[in-house]
Amino acid sequence: MQFGSVPIAEAEGALLAHSRRLNGRLLRKGHVLGAADIDALSTAGVHEIVVARLEGDDIAENDAAQRIAALCTGAGAVAHAPFTGRVNLFAATRGLAVIDAGRVDALNAIDEAITVATLAPFAPVEERQMLATIKIIPFAAPKAAVEAAEKILAAGPVVSVKPFLPHDAALISTVLPDTSPSALAKNRTATDARLRALNSRVAMERRTPHETAPLRAAIAEAAAAGHDPILIFGASASTDRRDIVPAAIVAAGGRIEYFGMPVDPGNLLFLGRVGNSRIVGLPGCARSPKQNGIDFVLRRMAAGLAVTPRDIAAMGVGGLLMEIGNRPQPREEPPPGTSRAPRVAAIILAAGKSSRMGSNKLLTPLNGAPLVRHVAEAAHASTAAKTIVVTGKDADAVRETLRDLPVTFVHNDDFSNGLSTSLKCGIKFVPDDFDGAVIVLGDMPSITADHLNALIAGFRPADGRAICVATHQGKRGNPVLWARRFFPEIMGLEGDVGAKHIIAANDDLVYEIEFTTDAPLVDIDTPDDLHSYLARAHE
Repeated sequence: MQFGSVPIAEAEGALLAHSRRLNGRLLRKGHVLGAADIDALSTAGVHEIVVARLEGDDIAENDAAQRIAALCTGAGAVAHAPFTGRVNLFAATRGLAVIDAGRVDALNAIDEAITVATLAPFAPVEERQMLATIKIIPFAAPKAAVEAAEKILAAGPVVSVKPFLPHDAALISTVLPDTSPSALAKNRTATDARLRALNSRVAMERRTPHETAPLRAAIAEAAAAGHDPILIFGASASTDRRDIVPAAIVAAGGRIEYFGMPVDPGNLLFLGRVGNSRIVGLPGCARSPKQNGIDFVLRRMAAGLAVTPRDIAAMGVGGLLMEIGNRPQPREEPPPGTSRAPRVAAIILAAGKSSRMGSNKLLTPLNGAPLVRHVAEAAHASTAAKTIVVTGKDADAVRETLRDLPVTFVHNDDFSNGLSTSLKCGIKFVPDDFDGAVIVLGDMPSITADHLNALIAGFRPADGRAICVATHQGKRGNPVLWARRFFPEIMGLEGDVGAKHIIAANDDLVYEIEFTTDAPLVDIDTPDDLHSYLARAHE
């Protein structure tokens, strides 16, 4: 890749190396400089500019990131569209992040251009939580480096999520004369909370004297009933494999698989088995809701993963938890700053009067389907979590056209009073827990799911990317993705106007997504527009 300062006259077609503001417009890093940009820069007195040019053995940053991410992504994970050389991977379900740390290290050692950052292995994750990010540092990666990454990944994905599976557990507590009722209550309360967070439950509870024979009977009963796992709180801590609780497991026909663990709190935990039932001997710290060694073990069990002696022995690095406060269980609200995929609604504006078209343009046949059908199918196929269709003129016909798609119809009784009424109508129906909405015009048949996915992938309000605008050759078009913070301003619009003035007033929060085709600029307003579109499609 070539990189450096060149005369402005030689910069056309190159990638802008550093963002710069020009005549009130921001040209972002990575923008492909077109002829209009060169003219504007020359007029502004710019004589040289720092650019990058890709060469034959380079793979563009987005393409490189996408190729690597596609092979990194395993079951339970989903890769979003690339933007600025980055692809983020998100959890498709609640569960446990399974990371192949060795191969991730190998990927990061290939070339400084390629970086892969992940959560820690076996971290509990919520649906839509970020798992990993693949980032190409420069504007391109060497072809040889990308191919080396693909060779490493040929053995399979390195990032996946194992969902928490339902388990019917048994809880057994032993009792001594001085065991308090409150301690027994804590045993149940803490265990209920842990299992509930892992999609499981206590299906059987027994309390027995702290003696081998009655405990053996309770273990045998739980195993015969098929409960898994069997969780045992001893009234007195087990300090040896021959202590009362381990001895009762052996007496019930079972075995001790590992005694102790290099995690603190949690050192005195041990693992056993009777038949098909896994047994966990619980230390006293398991009565606390704070994270401890039991969480490391139960999460893996709930996700259907084996917990071997080697697994326990490998928990020492990162196993000192004494200074870690109460951490949220997976079903609780994630801590501030937790990265998650945004929930975005797609709002299709399909209420216009089509005054310049004569008939309703949205129902005009185009490549075998009505125009609005192409747009709705793109929205449905995208990563948008909900599709809202705002109807107006010929509402019944539009509904009939889309009746088999899982979309929400909202009728705008006031559609004759202009664009703002449809915008407000759609925004009003975005669920409260959504982060934003992408406004899609119903007469833009060239917009695809990939276009919408790219906007959603670039959307990150916390990082200043609160309004994402589709562009082509530096010219802004549609769709536009809006963060929820702008909904009140949109609801204040009146008449036949859009929200361009809101974009202009918040330029520092605008993030342009450049597309290689002119899809963001093509809409169908007149018969001539339709004729031109069809002619181009058949070229």
